[in-house]
Amino acid sequence: MKRLIIPAALLLSLTATAQAPKDKPNVDKLCGCFEVEFKYAETFSPDKSYKYHDREEISGGTELTFPVEVSDKKIVMQHLLVITDSMIIKHWREEWTYENPVIWRYKGDKVWEKETLKPADVKGKWTQTVWEVSDEPRYQGISEWVTTNGKTFWENTTDAPLPRREYSARNDYNILRRTNRLVLTKDGYVHEQDNQKIVRANGTDKLLAEEKGINSYKRLEDSECAAARAYWDKTKAYWNKVRATWDAYVASSSKIALKSEVDGKVLHDHLFALAKEYSSKKVSDSEIDGRIKTTIFKFIITDNQTAARP
Repeated sequence: MKRLIIPAALLLSLTATAQAPKDKPNVDKLCGCFEVEFKYAETFSPDKSYKYHDREEISGGTELTFPVEVSDKKIVMQHLLVITDSMIIKHWREEWTYENPVIWRYKGDKVWEKETLKPADVKGKWTQTVWEVSDEPRYQGISEWVTTNGKTFWENTTDAPLPRREYSARNDYNILRRTNRLVLTKDGYVHEQDNQKIVRANGTDKLLAEEKGINSYKRLEDSECAAARAYWDKTKAYWNKVRATWDAYVASSSKIALKSEVDGKVLHDHLFALAKEYSSKKVSDSEIDGRIKTTIFKFIITDNQTAARP
């Protein structure tokens, strides 16, 4: 009997194909150059005397989302806002991991606690992790990609801190319970949100108001985001170091607690200022890793600290 000999390269290819999750192409479709529009409206409050904030808030622009790290079971994506060809803003970052057993639960007051899930609870599911502009934690959610009635979507409900559009303007609640629904379309995707604004105090939650969000991402020609790619080529060495610092800290921790401000500024203000120093050669390559770590760790509250959060 003749033995079937499979070349090593082909065997590795077949193995990789077998291990790649069938839903990975859905995640890949979240990358690209997009025309974006963000719409939010508060829709309900159980308090009849509640004064609605921004009953309808609309903004938009151009945004590039692209992978900075890719494997069969993990995709790290960076978002960049394109204001003009000469003005690009580093935006938030998201990470998609397949059958990831680790989830960070947001508890409020900029505190997250690590939870390890059972294999059965993550089987066939993707975890979306959202990071702030500063690459500090924001929220995580886990769910399956579903195709039904001609629609393909991913949906999860999770607690999160307030987004910048809210915390920069108000402080009457401290938890945004987000129901995120990502629906793929023929020319991009839609991020639907059904959010609850929660006041969490003394172990109890009180609903302040509900909100509907519709964020649309309509695919554009890649050339529309060429300036953003050029920006990243010039700045990625710095931001990769920032991400690596956070990755190392998160991997070694079971709880994360952060200050809101240091010296009257939020973390991303400090990091953007340091980025300018680094790009202008005021901080050397031998110094930058230490400066990044020092800057981030000023915001980290350890168990033996009782620092107030401004």
